[in-house]
Amino acid sequence: MRHWILPGAAIAATLWLAAGPAFADASKDITIVVPDSIDNLDPCRSARNDVGRIIKQNVTETLTELKAEDGSIQPRLATSWQQLDANTWRLKLRTGVTFHDGSPFDANAVARSIDRTLNPKLDCINRQKFFGGVTLTPKVIDAETIEIATTPPQPILPTLLSTMTVVPASTPVDQSVKNPVGTGPYVFKDWQPGQKVTLERFDGYWGAKPEVERAIFVYRGESAVAAAMVTTGEADLAPYIAVQDATNTKTDVSYLNTDTAQVVLANNVPPLNDMRVRKALNLAVDRQAFIGTILSKDVQPASQLVLPFINGYAPDLKPWPYDPDAAKKLIAAAKADGVPVDRELTLFGRPGFLPNLPDVMSALAQMWQAVGLNVKTQMIEKAQFIKLVSAPHPADRPASMFLNLHDNASGDAVFTLFFKYSSKGGQSELADPQLDALIVEGGQATGDRRRDLYQQAFRRITKDIVPDVMLFHLVGNARVGPRIEFKPNALTNNELQIATIRFKPKS
Repeated sequence: MRHWILPGAAIAATLWLAAGPAFADASKDITIVVPDSIDNLDPCRSARNDVGRIIKQNVTETLTELKAEDGSIQPRLATSWQQLDANTWRLKLRTGVTFHDGSPFDANAVARSIDRTLNPKLDCINRQKFFGGVTLTPKVIDAETIEIATTPPQPILPTLLSTMTVVPASTPVDQSVKNPVGTGPYVFKDWQPGQKVTLERFDGYWGAKPEVERAIFVYRGESAVAAAMVTTGEADLAPYIAVQDATNTKTDVSYLNTDTAQVVLANNVPPLNDMRVRKALNLAVDRQAFIGTILSKDVQPASQLVLPFINGYAPDLKPWPYDPDAAKKLIAAAKADGVPVDRELTLFGRPGFLPNLPDVMSALAQMWQAVGLNVKTQMIEKAQFIKLVSAPHPADRPASMFLNLHDNASGDAVFTLFFKYSSKGGQSELADPQLDALIVEGGQATGDRRRDLYQQAFRRITKDIVPDVMLFHLVGNARVGPRIEFKPNALTNNELQIATIRFKPKS
């Protein structure tokens, strides 16, 4: 596989460095460089990495919190919880907490936030990803106590609640907002589309006072430029840089994140509706050729869309082997049966979604072309990409493939299986009754039974359906400036908690 070079990015980085150092001053403000600009800041879209990394646990908080260190669920805005029966939970809420607009945090605000998240009239990816097929009915007991009835039973409701941000009761329930209000340690100050988002420290925060007074998130699509900005002092942190730019052992760190790369296939469009073609697409990919070249040496070939620490991961499933001869035979057999294997296939990507994305897409296209498929690549903007991968899918769409990322940091396969593979899933290509039954039954089970059902679901997906091309479990690379102390973790890609950033003592 050819190791592609990105001359545009290299030139951009050179020009940036040529401008000379502009080291950040001794203020308590920081600048963070992110790879993709946002088109929305609604808290109900915090499941999207571009939104969550800015506002989740910074501006808006959740009732419970997942800890990256051990996957445990800890109190946040809820201080305790108790399961009363199979369908009902009671939560005690933190007292003395106010929203940034001065309104009180109480059980009424929680009930309103639940209703907003589950409102089908609101475009809410948090609902689609985490609460598909689930009904939550809140009941206010008093200002500090709320009960939540679940249909069907949700034995992991405390985990689910770590994904739902709480907003004031004044937040519209049926329309998106551009100025998020929460209870977090930072107040949303300003958003200049395509340029930057500014957050300022909330002096009325209920928790410990953070050191950073103001955080400015700026957008730079080129990894080399982002890394160079930290080097010159124009920025303090670039948490998502490409492997070829992570070259400074004093400032650059790699970290396990929870993203898995896959190619989503339009399963109902010829020739992708033929399993032989879908198997051939998997067999034609030389995954080892990406590792240590255009992707980090630490990425791992994936056999399924969750990581090994997720409840429901099936350890017996192995990544697809590289076997182009077998791929060619499958394509030939499909063609002999009248499948239009010569039809043009388009692999779509979106800018800033993955370091070295154009290189990855080009390499995949070449591998598929080498086994006789007609593949082209096309970059499209984020909003169009999300529309195309989201259900319902238009009946007249072309033979499409999407290089997509999925993150599951919540410890349970339910957050992947329903959203990605259920017939009612927000980004599902499937309508398989047997798989649906496994997902539903698994969602109501606990312990070993829950794990076993989810493992059966992944085996059916991987062996009997083959709906996508599994690629890699990914790692991240960050450049941390000399003024600050920051250690990225598995959740950094979705929630970059500014309150964890410290300033180094002056020498």
